[in-house]
Amino acid sequence: MKAAEIIGRLEAMGAPERARVSRSFFKTGPGQYGEGDLFVGLTVPQVRALAKEVHPLPHSEVVRLLHSPLHEARLLALLLLIRAYAKGEEAARERIFTQYLKNTRYINNWDLVDCSAEHIVGAHLLERDRAPLHALSVSALLWERRISILSTFHFIKRGEFGETLWIAERLLRDPADLMHKAVGWMLREVGKRDLEAEETFLKKHCRTMPRTMLRYAIERFPEELRQRYLRGEVR
Repeated sequence: MKAAEIIGRLEAMGAPERARVSRSFFKTGPGQYGEGDLFVGLTVPQVRALAKEVHPLPHSEVVRLLHSPLHEARLLALLLLIRAYAKGEEAARERIFTQYLKNTRYINNWDLVDCSAEHIVGAHLLERDRAPLHALSVSALLWERRISILSTFHFIKRGEFGETLWIAERLLRDPADLMHKAVGWMLREVGKRDLEAEETFLKKHCRTMPRTMLRYAIERFPEELRQRYLRGEVR
């Protein structure tokens, strides 16, 4: 199949009311983080089902989908890249990783980052030099910074927390609320597996880190302990 044919199917499957809700939910208004993004109005399960149907797709056609102005087409492209990476040989995985990082301007909303970064960037760098993550963490592009911390979810799930904590420390002064939420989420995931590691980080930074980041990080703590962290009383 060609990308143009698949986009036609996405458009035919779309629901205008759902598209309207998506435009609001993903902040597509002037000056918002998703400004100008276009939706046809599909659910994630619908897009996942289509990805399963059209896989495997030639890499060139996947890239065309990734370059589409339609949000659901870009989501579909990323789901196809994830499937291709998981099933691919080493050369194919290297190509997918490289193409992913070359096209981050199209991975331009939190759902697109969150569904893909750990499975491609995190998976690729598990046994490799982490320098690409460090470069992404200081990028001027919000979505590249989010990729840097969300990629470490792959490491967290395998009991490795050092990279997450290292990047989290460098993102403590990030100006974007979406980054505060992402870092707090990853700190919470560390804590699910190693509470001592999370608390060591929080005891050092809870009095100066962004409030949203702290709230996300301590969301599952007992209420009394949560309040002590929010008051900065834990040392």
